[in-house]
Amino acid sequence: MAKIFPVHPDNPQIRRIEEIKSALSSGAVMLYPTDTVYAIGCDLNAKSAVERVRQIKQLANDKPLTFLCPSLSNVATYAFVSDTAYRIMKRLIPGTYTFLLPATKLVPRLVQNPKRKTTGIRVPNHTVCLALLAALGNPIISTSAHVPPDEINNSLIYIDPETIQSRVELFDRLDNLVDIIVDTGEEPTYEVSTILDLTADEAVIVRRGLGWEAAAAWV
Repeated sequence: MAKIFPVHPDNPQIRRIEEIKSALSSGAVMLYPTDTVYAIGCDLNAKSAVERVRQIKQLANDKPLTFLCPSLSNVATYAFVSDTAYRIMKRLIPGTYTFLLPATKLVPRLVQNPKRKTTGIRVPNHTVCLALLAALGNPIISTSAHVPPDEINNSLIYIDPETIQSRVELFDRLDNLVDIIVDTGEEPTYEVSTILDLTADEAVIVRRGLGWEAAAAWV
């Protein structure tokens, strides 16, 4: 059973953030809100936790995982950012965008696309996410809490946007799969981020999500 941490959405309690940080540093997996959807995540550098996230989402090892960074300067630690990519990202972050970029050696192989050596990075416009990033000092894995159909312990864990109407239902569905649930009182939405491929000289929008019109103006 997951431990629920009530956190104020605008003024996160320092003590709560520290408790969550300590758990993440010890390899915990959490369910938490972002500026797009509720996400399943963990410390980028906690290998066992990353493996658990993959198991929960039933992701093959060739499917990369997205992670959150606190700023553009921090992104440059984990990805190679070209001049073109920098100009676009500077206009769009923080916000509802996932940027596909060439990964540096600091990105674990378990997180990358193994063939392209790329990774997905977001800089969220979400107070609690940014507080957790600041406390942890490492990026945080962020994959949407949409779990594909499967049977675990004879119970369905499929997260269907049409049937999950409240955060209580979402929490209940994932209670036995994660260690921590961050509860800010925000209800779940299913509007995904816009994905921009910045790995080549010309930027490409590969998924239209929240804010795609603003992104289109700079691509």
